[in-house]
Amino acid sequence: MPDAKRSALSKSQKRVRLAPSERQTFILDHVAEIVARDGVSALSMDRIGREAGISKSLVYNYFPNITDLLRLLLQREWRRLRRQQVEAAQKANTFEDLVRSVTHVYLKYIDERGMLIERLQAEPSVSAIHDPTEFGRDTAVSYLAEIVAEHFNLPPDIARAATDISFGLPAAAGAYLLQRKLSREALEDLTVTMILGTLTEIKREHTNRHQLIRRQQPASI
Repeated sequence: MPDAKRSALSKSQKRVRLAPSERQTFILDHVAEIVARDGVSALSMDRIGREAGISKSLVYNYFPNITDLLRLLLQREWRRLRRQQVEAAQKANTFEDLVRSVTHVYLKYIDERGMLIERLQAEPSVSAIHDPTEFGRDTAVSYLAEIVAEHFNLPPDIARAATDISFGLPAAAGAYLLQRKLSREALEDLTVTMILGTLTEIKREHTNRHQLIRRQQPASI
């Protein structure tokens, strides 16, 4: 048997031996590469099959349509990123360590995966689903907001709003990172500085605005 045919047969046999969960992961990995590289509009069952080296019908066996496939991919990527961020946050000893570690994980993810999550979330039929993971955005914001409230002595509602808004800074840094105008390390430093500076200024402003006026007692006549 020629080497080319033997190699093709060997690859085919290996594909057949994949467990269903492994096959699903294999397909999702290829979809992630396509979306990160070319966007959601470039997807089709035909293309997924070609790039994964399997038939279109086999893709349909695991995913009845593109929307369900993308929703599962988004859930997987959410879970992966949030878990890494939570694990990094739990190892931090100072507030700056906390901000830096979470930012580092996010920018590293963007460096490796591109704007995959952002592109998936831009699709209304995909982003309409609720993040069901134990590491969802709301959970992450609540966890960090409690730390911000205590560390900066801020009311819970102010701390939560500041934390929620701060979540947008790493995303903006990630988009800038892909333009390759600054290194990942430089963007990490810049993002951390902006988050810490903003929270410090909020604390200062809140303290000044709510500090009681001190009046001297008038001299007795």
